[in-house]
Amino acid sequence: MFSKRTDLALEAHELFQESAEKTTRLEGVRAVRRQKEGYSTTRVEILNAAGAKALGKPIGVYMTLDLSSFWQRKPEFFERAVRLLGAELKELIPDAGSALVIGLGNAAMTPDAVGPRTVDHVLITRHLLSAMPRQFAGFRPVAGFRTGVLGTTGVESAEAVRALVRETRPDFVIAVDALAARRMNRVCTTVQLSNTGIVPGSGVGNHRAALTEKTLGVPVIALGVPTVVEAATLAADLLEEAGVTELDAKKLQGKNRAMMVTTRDIDDRVHNLSKVLGYGINWALQDLEIEEINTLLS
Repeated sequence: MFSKRTDLALEAHELFQESAEKTTRLEGVRAVRRQKEGYSTTRVEILNAAGAKALGKPIGVYMTLDLSSFWQRKPEFFERAVRLLGAELKELIPDAGSALVIGLGNAAMTPDAVGPRTVDHVLITRHLLSAMPRQFAGFRPVAGFRTGVLGTTGVESAEAVRALVRETRPDFVIAVDALAARRMNRVCTTVQLSNTGIVPGSGVGNHRAALTEKTLGVPVIALGVPTVVEAATLAADLLEEAGVTELDAKKLQGKNRAMMVTTRDIDDRVHNLSKVLGYGINWALQDLEIEEINTLLS
């Protein structure tokens, strides 16, 4: 049987419901949908090993924000998206303590540049608190780091982050990366937050060593934006919509490495969503309003 690929817990839940097991109650998984700030949100909680096995995801909380209407540019679309992301992130991070924001991915390849570009919009305060403690009293210590990729650095992202965590000793890590979705309508319209860590390279099909609390020794909160869809997964969905029920997995995968599909305006979308993620991180960490973030980053 052909296995459709997705990094989104929401889509993994949908795939389970569409499968032959859809008549079976899904044990160990709870999903709740809500409207916040004019956007739709879905909270998927994987509660036990049975739920983790069914969805192929670790036990934990997965928040999916549907930002489809973001691109309609309705009043305060940016501000509402930032407040929504910030509020959901705030529920996952510790109430106090220092943060290390990691931008995973390849800044030279647009669909994989969400992580590095997000760090550009994060307010870095760790050095300022050391140099000017009185002026920056009340700010949370935040450091940021872009890992680069193995092909250009010769260093695994996990190796670099582990070393940095040992040296800087943050209380928690926020890791930002590109993901892969199952459906094209979720590409650059969705943000997933989770408290389970992340596997760098997911979005471009190049899985590396995981960044989790187990591997780093501190909690890891993951932020991901799907920027691509695996071509075989997209083809399978299109064939099923056309009424083809029997799929040949080998023919769908082809002879070469997996091909990824993205949108033609990926540059603009990654630019805008990276800013939303960066500002949302600031909103959650520093309790700053958007006008104040603009001033401090300018």
